[in-house]
Amino acid sequence: MTNKDRRLTAAETKGLRTAKELEAHIAVLDTFTPAALGILAIASGIYTYLGVSSLLEDTGAMSFFAAIAYSVAVSVGIFVFWSFLLRLLPAMRTAAGFVGLTVSMIIGSMAIIAMSSWLNAAALAGSAAVEQHLERTVQDYQSSLEQAHTIALSAQSLRQEVRRAKEAFEALAEQERSGELSGTAGEGAVYRVLRQKTEELQSLEAQIAEQQPLIDGAYEQGNATLGRMRSLTVAPGPVEQRSVAFSEESVRLAGVISNLNQYSVALLVARAAADLPASVVLPELDGRTAVIRDAQTSTIGSVLDALDQRSQTLGQAAAQVLAMDPPQTTAYNPISSADAVIRYAGNFGPSWAGAIAIDLLPGVLVFILAVTQAAIRNGRDGLSIEETLTLSDLKAAISAMKDVEATMGDADAEIHRRLRDDDIPAPPQRTAAE
Repeated sequence: MTNKDRRLTAAETKGLRTAKELEAHIAVLDTFTPAALGILAIASGIYTYLGVSSLLEDTGAMSFFAAIAYSVAVSVGIFVFWSFLLRLLPAMRTAAGFVGLTVSMIIGSMAIIAMSSWLNAAALAGSAAVEQHLERTVQDYQSSLEQAHTIALSAQSLRQEVRRAKEAFEALAEQERSGELSGTAGEGAVYRVLRQKTEELQSLEAQIAEQQPLIDGAYEQGNATLGRMRSLTVAPGPVEQRSVAFSEESVRLAGVISNLNQYSVALLVARAAADLPASVVLPELDGRTAVIRDAQTSTIGSVLDALDQRSQTLGQAAAQVLAMDPPQTTAYNPISSADAVIRYAGNFGPSWAGAIAIDLLPGVLVFILAVTQAAIRNGRDGLSIEETLTLSDLKAAISAMKDVEATMGDADAEIHRRLRDDDIPAPPQRTAAE
């Protein structure tokens, strides 16, 4: 049986019907696909323009035209790139061609993300990203302020240690005055040593006490500044203007934190503790007898031992404060909306998804069209032209044949007329098949 006489199977008939139905759908879709692709490209170009404008510091005519030129180039590039792929990739019949164009599409998509999508994200979420940067900076400053305040208060707690040491030496001095230490009542050499250290510790305690109002004032000022900075992060108006005011407040807060660090008396106490036994000025023994002078020498030695112990206690307490982690150095660095979107990309997933989708959505259409064309080819493979003709195709062919025959008939009539006029025998009539 020849291919012309072969009857189509049910599966072949179904495949052919499906192929023709899909071709009809593609013909309809092709009428508006270029327009839709152009709209997507223009929309991406508009958001790209907004993103580029946020990066350009100059607001003159040159910057305006530069942003326009870049956005137009992006729109044209996106439109041409996807137009090529929509036509070529679905038409590929070999695996090598399909894979090659797919790789090209992936590379082109990465280029589109690099030149357009991140700018689209900056336009969509740039202000929110900068506000996020301001909020993170406020949190960093608050942590630094709290840590500086904690260290300063911990240093203030050393005042209790200093007071206890002072009271201990003060009590020893009273005991010496009554003669309970060296055995000789009065204000002799031992008493003067004890009073000397008592006065030193009293002076140190007073210095520590003087810092408390300064610490409280600085902490209150820092919290007030933090409150203004928080207000600026959510205040209405352009974020660029708020960033300028935020920067000024951050400078003030940095000064407050620096002052809090200086108000810590831990280093002062550590130095005083080290000087406590080393700065003793031993007076001349004033005992009237050798026995009394020996007793004074022994008592002064005991006092020096007590000074060493108190010195070690104060030094250890001060060392614990000095060992605390210092506040993290924080500085506000202004940031553009595009950089902020990249730095805080994890917080703006939907904006990034929208920015990328508007550029890469045609890629989905490419694969849809490729799958559809594959289905059409699968429905037509193995069938001859005669087997793929439908009734409408046959009617169109018959109508075309009639038009051809009519045209040939008119031409033959004209030829016969001219030959008749010239008395030349006419040739036989031709048919459409001839």
